[in-house]
Amino acid sequence: MSEAPSPPRPRRVRVTSPRTGAARAQRVPAAREIDEQTLLGEVYMTSLLRSQLRLALLALATLALLVGGIPLLFWLFPDLSSVVVLAVPLPWLLLAFAVYPFLFGIGWLYVRAAERNERDFADVVDRS
Repeated sequence: MSEAPSPPRPRRVRVTSPRTGAARAQRVPAAREIDEQTLLGEVYMTSLLRSQLRLALLALATLALLVGGIPLLFWLFPDLSSVVVLAVPLPWLLLAFAVYPFLFGIGWLYVRAAERNERDFADVVDRS
């Protein structure tokens, strides 16, 4: 009994994409786009500036409503003008003291949001 010879093993073939030899697109970092002032770099910077402007306008509108709302409140309700707290008229008390904690709060929130916008922008630039 002789063993039958085993059939020849098929030859391995390497399958590749026809585009393997094609030149790959070179990725240009976003920071270089911004430094070279290309169109894409301009889009990046415009997006950052718009987000910061939107934030500043929101803070300004909040401030205008707060500070502008106090005289409007006393115009709509004139009886409030005669209220005295600790020997100080209420309008003076609100305009001289009560406004400042709100101004501090608006400024603090603005700075936090502006820094968050810049961090997000830096993350986008670093990722690309």
